[in-house]
Amino acid sequence: MSKRWADHFTERAKLEGYKARSVYKLREIHERYRVFKLGDKVLDLGCYPGSWSQFALEQVGERGRVFGIDIVEVKDLSDHRFSFHRADVLKLSPGELLDRVGPVDVVLSDLAPSTTGIRVVDSVKSMELVLKASEVAKTVLKPNGIFVFKAFESKELGILRHEMRSLFRNLKAFRPKATRTRSKEVFTICLGLKT
Repeated sequence: MSKRWADHFTERAKLEGYKARSVYKLREIHERYRVFKLGDKVLDLGCYPGSWSQFALEQVGERGRVFGIDIVEVKDLSDHRFSFHRADVLKLSPGELLDRVGPVDVVLSDLAPSTTGIRVVDSVKSMELVLKASEVAKTVLKPNGIFVFKAFESKELGILRHEMRSLFRNLKAFRPKATRTRSKEVFTICLGLKT
């Protein structure tokens, strides 16, 4: 890992046995919005390298389950409550996912495109992933379910949030402290899917 990306969150993740510093973003989101409950079933979209799945497993307890999907395989996360499926989320139908994992309590999306450094291009690619994740969430979430997703700030994100407000009881935009200063990413927490 280059020193440019090393920081106290990176070092802390290593010390605490997490696969990536991004775990602290999810931890802060959970501490503020109580995303997980014991026994929850969680779908983690874009789960590589696995730190969000690790944290979710800690929160859902022995009866909970976490299903991870990514194009890159998550290694060294052996837990009987964790199932990994290697796939491109953009190529999976939400119905296929529902058949595979069943209804879930929480959908997490830390999906990120390969960035080009060209803001408009990166924003469009990010939005494509976010739209797919929201399709999946609408299909697989149980009533009262929670959807947490990452995206780059954009006009399109505002439009999507407006749509999500009609589907969920509450919606919060949040930028965790572990987010890098230069990053344009922001998290949206959609609480309580309406029936």
